Amino acid sequence: MLHPQARVLLDLIDQRGLAPTHTLTPRQARDLYRERRFFTQPEAPPVALVRELSATGPHGVIPLRLYRPLGSANDARLPVLVYFHGGGWVIGDLDTHDTLCRQLANGSGCAVVSVDYRLAPEHRFPSAVDDCLAATQWVARHGVELGLDASRLAVGGDSAGGNLAAVVTLLLRDVATAGPGQGEARPVVRFQLLIYPATDMRCVAPSHTSNGQGYLLTRDTIDYFCGHYIPADAGDLADVKASPLLHPDLSDLPPALVLTAGYDPLRDEGLHYAQRLTEAGVRTSLVCFERQIHGFILMGRVLDEANTAVALCADELRRALAA
Repeated sequence: MLHPQARVLLDLIDQRGLAPTHTLTPRQARDLYRERRFFTQPEAPPVALVRELSATGPHGVIPLRLYRPLGSANDARLPVLVYFHGGGWVIGDLDTHDTLCRQLANGSGCAVVSVDYRLAPEHRFPSAVDDCLAATQWVARHGVELGLDASRLAVGGDSAGGNLAAVVTLLLRDVATAGPGQGEARPVVRFQLLIYPATDMRCVAPSHTSNGQGYLLTRDTIDYFCGHYIPADAGDLADVKASPLLHPDLSDLPPALVLTAGYDPLRDEGLHYAQRLTEAGVRTSLVCFERQIHGFILMGRVLDEANTAVALCADELRRALAA
């Protein structure tokens, strides 16, 4: 059954007549996503340090934001989570996920580096992948000067960001095993945090039908996001850099936490990815918040289970990146 708090939220959205994302231009959708966070997200907690950074990638400068957790010593070399925000590869930025990154930093005792990767449709697939891979390599390369321990590095993200985290993990595994001459920076990922990830751009899992209408993220909105990121006629839907579930080999990957929501169209994609990871010998935990909707982890002001989910993710990060 849908959580009563989620039901109240969905009813309120309906009563207020908020325009569905798929009816908006990308710019309008981005503005609405930024504004909406003030109604559903908790207050941003204080942290020890917030620092604006930038990495360089194949498409130019990539803005980053570094968080050090409250109580951390200035000279401590901290484990680090490189985080990719959600938003269907079209919306979202450093500010929409600022509170979550602060919560994860404080709860885990790890530093968090949030990545402001390029968005579609201005920058289509694989620009976001290229940015996220380059940002992760940059963080590892500059870890010492940033007060980070790059030997204890995790990647993570929610929704589209979960997709990017899974893809980056696969790409870094393949670079690390390709032998000499394949590039300077080869960070080893210790943990992957995949929050209701998109793992199959074909969108054929049963939950796309059962949860495709009525639960905030609809099939129309998914088609809108995917169409901007990878047009259906582009022939890239089965590319493993877009659909990590379709990668033929998921072995030799770091442990994973896959978190899903029961009323999410992406629920089964997360389930199937977790199952394939486990079958490939990767230590993987799957936790489904059965009564929740897509995007819920950001909504701790109005959904109590969001705060439970954040605490779970932070605890798993702390354990996975312990010295």
